[in-house]
Amino acid sequence: MPRMEDILNLPVQDPLYPEFSAAHINWVKLEGGRQGGDDIALIPFARVDDFVKGESSNPECPASFRIESRRKRPVGSIAKPRVDGYLEYTLYWCSYGPEDYRESDSGVGDGTSTKPASGKGSRPGRRHMMRGCLCHFTVKRLYTRPLLALIIYNQRRHVDKSGAPCHGLLDRDAVGTRAMYAPRISDELRQKVMSMLYVGISLDKIIQHHAEGMQKQGGPQNRDDFLTRNDVRNMERTVRNSSHELHENDECSVKIWVQRHQKHVFYFQDNSGSEPFVLGIQTDWQLQQMLRYGNNSFISFHSSFGLKKLKYPICSLLVFNSSQNAIPVAWIITSSSVGKAIHKWIVLLCERLRTKDPRWRPNAILLDDPSLDYSIIREAFQCRILLCAWHVRRTWIKKLLKKCCNIEVQREMFKQLGWILYCTKCGPNAMDAVEELMQIFVDQCAFMDYFKSHWLASIDMWINAIKSLSVTTPEPHAAIESYHLKLKSMLLKENYANFWPRVDWLIHALTTEFHSLYWLDQYSLETGYFENLRDNSFSSNAWYHALHIPDVDVILDEQNLHLAKVLSQTDRSLVYTVSNPGSEFSLCDCSWSRLGNLCKHVIKVATFCRSRQVARPSLSAQVYKQALLTLLHNPPDDPLVLDHTILHVAHLQQDIKALEDLSNNGLLQPIAPDLSSQMAENPLLFQRIQ
Repeated sequence: MPRMEDILNLPVQDPLYPEFSAAHINWVKLEGGRQGGDDIALIPFARVDDFVKGESSNPECPASFRIESRRKRPVGSIAKPRVDGYLEYTLYWCSYGPEDYRESDSGVGDGTSTKPASGKGSRPGRRHMMRGCLCHFTVKRLYTRPLLALIIYNQRRHVDKSGAPCHGLLDRDAVGTRAMYAPRISDELRQKVMSMLYVGISLDKIIQHHAEGMQKQGGPQNRDDFLTRNDVRNMERTVRNSSHELHENDECSVKIWVQRHQKHVFYFQDNSGSEPFVLGIQTDWQLQQMLRYGNNSFISFHSSFGLKKLKYPICSLLVFNSSQNAIPVAWIITSSSVGKAIHKWIVLLCERLRTKDPRWRPNAILLDDPSLDYSIIREAFQCRILLCAWHVRRTWIKKLLKKCCNIEVQREMFKQLGWILYCTKCGPNAMDAVEELMQIFVDQCAFMDYFKSHWLASIDMWINAIKSLSVTTPEPHAAIESYHLKLKSMLLKENYANFWPRVDWLIHALTTEFHSLYWLDQYSLETGYFENLRDNSFSSNAWYHALHIPDVDVILDEQNLHLAKVLSQTDRSLVYTVSNPGSEFSLCDCSWSRLGNLCKHVIKVATFCRSRQVARPSLSAQVYKQALLTLLHNPPDDPLVLDHTILHVAHLQQDIKALEDLSNNGLLQPIAPDLSSQMAENPLLFQRIQ
């Protein structure tokens, strides 16, 4: 039996479960001291909540552990800390104790022993559930090892003072009563009901839906099945009385919100003289979606939304569900540019995810801002980085449609703008291509003046990023664009203009109604319920609709790739024309595209071109190809240089393979297939690499 001074020699246990309980931990009995005989164990501090949730899900004694007491110390407050000294001390106690009101509620006894032993008063509203349970444990965030938590389990069994079970399946007196189950509804059910209320589902419909679900499963099985009208009414009152303004001062109001919602905040830095304001928000539901749809898949940045109107812009992280809709899985609000503060929060976000699932890893990260330090993002997520130019495409086409009236000129100008970004003709200096554009369309003064004033300074940055990173195809552009429009319609309504200068309003809008819309859409998609209440904009994703256009409805002359035709799915006599097919800068003449949006016809033609191998490879793939061929055709004579060259070629070969995998998944344009054949022509390098 170890003594307290030996606790740092104990192994740190991190079970590979999203939530875990005492049954998943190897406990050690402590010798001597005040905790002599107690069970102890070390776990990562970041997983304390997972342990509490797991303990609350004990099948024999379902419970809910509340925080009975909590103490904190600042760093540096102790000169010589004890080995079990703490930064944070939290005592968790089963909600069925420690007081026991069973006798007094039944009319037996005089009630003289009903004073709570914990000093918490009469606990209004909890008297009916107190059954004298002594199960409790202490969590210490160690002063000398802040990343570790020492769990001291003082009483692991759910028993009263007599040592008999006092609730759950093992308590015969609890059979047939609510004491068989947890004392209150779960956080998941609370989130579900609150989301329904925020999107406008009535109390009666919520109760009816809950009753239908319980009937299907054949009766109550846990506390959530006992949801009552009163439970829903209480949550309805909370929704009705909720307000973004927790304090007159916006900064104070934000601090109060952060303090009340610490579980949903993965990073917070207050505004100071030298440091910007940064707030990272991720609810439990968003965390689940990121773990589910981000693993072995793609995560996209949607950067700097509301830069001109909101007090601080929003950066959203998005994943794509089975319907190709973008789901926001984290929001970062910052007073500076996202790139300046990204190193502060992105590592913590990745640690939060891998704490839940150490094997979690995305396939690629899509960046829509070339100013971001993608080396930091690559290191944090440990995956490839792709550039997503949806914002550039959308901005240019909307300005073209506004400032140029001739559709043929629009098509040609849009094609030339894409040429500037993607063609190797640009070389190290893009200004030659820009100058050529201005000479060709010298009569389009309105657009050229806009282009000079807004893009001339940043065009080199985009071109350099495209040369360094692989570029995504149009499909994810549509999902990101759909999210952008939804965010815009929700937050940038003119009747909200008075709230734009307040960050607390932005936080409240994102985490209540906006969050609930995405929850409802996903819930309806998975269960089939409330389909009539789904927002129609979720079903208008061009990426999703493009998948339902058959190949036979696409007419493409492979000898002349300037235009493609797509038959309408609703009116078979109508044909839409797509110019510059297969490119990210294609343009369609349908009504949705004429509003500056990415339409399903452009996406369908792009996928059709890739399947027929008529699409041009991305610039990054061409750069990789040229580097490989240069090394293969001109191998150096020096053995040391040759070894270094072989290593470099091997790395490039791995990059090509990874690009091919992404291309097969539909996220990249296909790579020219002649690399492997040319590589085989050089037997020296081919054999050395193998």
